[in-house]
Amino acid sequence: MVANLEVGSIVEGKVTGVKAFGAFVALDENTQGLVHISEVAHGFVKDINEVLSVGDEVKVKVLTIDENTKKISLSIRATQPAPERPERKERPARPARPQGGGRKQEKQSATQGFNTLEDKLKDWLKQSNEIQADLNKRSKR
Repeated sequence: MVANLEVGSIVEGKVTGVKAFGAFVALDENTQGLVHISEVAHGFVKDINEVLSVGDEVKVKVLTIDENTKKISLSIRATQPAPERPERKERPARPARPQGGGRKQEKQSATQGFNTLEDKLKDWLKQSNEIQADLNKRSKR
């Protein structure tokens, strides 16, 4: 392993393999780590092959070292300054919700274009009863 390799250190390495999930980086002849695709760059990386290629020299930060498995997690983006975020435009304020609530508001919203299933069921039953009554009148004639 690299003599002074410890979590948080920044070292130079060479990309030895690129997979869909990340890139393998050799830190020396005997030590290799993985840069997960989420640690390649600031922002979303859809295709790692558009960012890294085998043979690229990269600066990486050591995120974790698993002493048991000897796996080393690396990050390229942790060595780069984060891009400035554009200032967000203020959204217009939402209208305040009426205080109180309860059934009266549900009835009001039902008349404004959206009916609850309970209200629709009442309408359907009413329509069904009217049709049934009409059919009963016709059959008595």
